[in-house]
Amino acid sequence: MALADARRDPAIEVVGLLVTVNAEFNRVAMHGVRRALLEAQAARLGLPLVVVEIPFPCPDDVYEARLGRAMAVAAEDGVRHIVFGDLFLEDIRAYREERLAGSGIEPLFPLWGRPTDTLAGEMLANGIKAVVTCVDPRQVPAELAGHHYDAQFLASLPAGVDPCGERGEFHTFVFDGPGFSSPIPIEVGQVVERDGFVFCDVLPTCP
Repeated sequence: MALADARRDPAIEVVGLLVTVNAEFNRVAMHGVRRALLEAQAARLGLPLVVVEIPFPCPDDVYEARLGRAMAVAAEDGVRHIVFGDLFLEDIRAYREERLAGSGIEPLFPLWGRPTDTLAGEMLANGIKAVVTCVDPRQVPAELAGHHYDAQFLASLPAGVDPCGERGEFHTFVFDGPGFSSPIPIEVGQVVERDGFVFCDVLPTCP
């Protein structure tokens, strides 16, 4: 949704997608999403993918140093803004602003402050299709891992759980939505529990 909003703004030219990947497992850390699926997203969105590899485990100073180098390269290439999909967590926004201070790159938060129940409905109405790749079983029933992000999923969430998972209650992988040239063919794989979280593997399939 943040990307779609940015692309609708005539003052913004989106030139790429930035992602951190756990180098040991070749996946996005908390989402558990395979790198091949990130590449499929970028291809269907018509944007280059900038991958920042991080070790496992990754100390904060290493994470910040590697992202800092990526921002320096982007600034040298003429990038002046980076778009985040953050919704309402003030400490996360402040952290991003602090880390980017003096870099020549300004953060943008196009979804900031929008009611998340309304936003969840807008995502579904706009054709976003996603699968739940990770849940925190202390907040969300473990059996919802692997479920599609849809009206049934939203209705299944316990009271107090943010419908966009903003507090880390769950994470998703988007396989279709605004700007996609076609859906990414996927299948839901094995569900495992690791480090206190429940992960569902999502596999690319042949179109």
